[in-house]
Amino acid sequence: MTAMTRTHGEVKHFLDTIDLSKQEMLDLFETIRMLKEMDMQGAVPKILKGASLAMIFEEPSTRTRVSFETAMTDLGGHALYLKPGEIHFGSHEAIRDTARVISSMTHGIMLRAKEHEELLALAEYATVPVFNAMTYYNHPTQGVCDFFTMSEHLPEGKKLEDINVVFVGDSREDTGIMSKETGHMCATLGLHYTVCSPKKYSMSEQEQAKIRAKMAETGGTLVVTDDVDAAVKDADFIVPDVWTYYGYEDEEEDRMASFMPKYQLNMEMLEKAPAHCKALHCLPANREVEITSEVLDHPTRSLVFQEAENRLHTQRGLLAWFLYPRLREADETLIAYNEGKLRSFLDTTLK
Repeated sequence: MTAMTRTHGEVKHFLDTIDLSKQEMLDLFETIRMLKEMDMQGAVPKILKGASLAMIFEEPSTRTRVSFETAMTDLGGHALYLKPGEIHFGSHEAIRDTARVISSMTHGIMLRAKEHEELLALAEYATVPVFNAMTYYNHPTQGVCDFFTMSEHLPEGKKLEDINVVFVGDSREDTGIMSKETGHMCATLGLHYTVCSPKKYSMSEQEQAKIRAKMAETGGTLVVTDDVDAAVKDADFIVPDVWTYYGYEDEEEDRMASFMPKYQLNMEMLEKAPAHCKALHCLPANREVEITSEVLDHPTRSLVFQEAENRLHTQRGLLAWFLYPRLREADETLIAYNEGKLRSFLDTTLK
C-alpha cells in the first residue's frame, strides 16, 4: 500500500454515542468484528499508513492509552502521546489555537479531559476528527467496547435489541460517567436499560430526558430505581462503576455508607439475576468495593477481561471508521518523481 495523504472537507467527530444512529452503531460493530477477526489471523490491513494521531491526556490512563496507541500502529499509522506539562493545551494557549495547530500537523486528535466543555471547544475548532477518550460527563470509546462485548455474548435465543442492561452504582450527574454512557448506548441501540442507584446518587431528570428522547426514536426503555432486587431480576448484563473519584475524597465516607453493601456487585447480587447474566466493569476496579474478586474473576459470569481486550479492537474500528474516509492513496508515480527531485536537489546542494 502506498502512503496516505489527507483530504479536506466536512469533518465528523466522535464525541457522544447518542449522536450516532442505530445503523451506524451496528456498522461500527461490524467494522470492529472484522478487524478483530483479522487480528486473530495476524493480518490487520495497514489502511492508515502514513497517518498520525495526537493523543492528549489530562489524566493518566492504562487501557485508553495502550489501546489507541497500539491500534494506530496496527493500522499502519503513528500515535503521539501528549500530556500536561509537555504541551500548552488549556493553560498557556487557547484551546482553539491548539486545535488549529495540531489539526495542521496530524490526521486526528484524541482527548481525555476533565471538563466536557474542553472537548467541545477542541472539536469546534479542529479540522480533523476528534475522539472523546473520556470526560467527566461520558466515555464513548468504553461504551462502544462494552456493547460490542455484549453482542459477542448474547443470551441464547436473544438478539441484541432484546437484552436488558442494568447499571448498579453511582449515576449522579457530576460523577456517574458510566451510568450515562451506558444509557447513551442503550438509547442509540434501542435497548432496555435500568439504572439502580441510591436516591442521593441517582440520575438527574435532565439526563433521563436526554436518554428517553433518543429512545422515543429507537424503541428503548429506561427505568430508574433504587431497588436492587427488582433491577437485576431480568438482567442479561450488569454494569457497575467505581464509587469514589479524584476530587471527591471528602464524600468517601458518605459514599461507602450509601452504596455498601446493597449496591456491591457480588455473587449474591449476581445470583438474583438469571443464570446467564454476565458482569462487566470498565476498569480500573476497586476489588471488594463496587465489585468483588469472586465476580470479577469468575470463569463464566464475568466478561471484564474480554471487555478490556476489546478496547483494542474497538479503537481500531473507531480509527478506521473516522480517519480512513479522510485519507487517499498518493499517486505512486508522483511519489517517485518527488523522491527523485528531492534526492537530486540534496545530492547537488550538500556536496
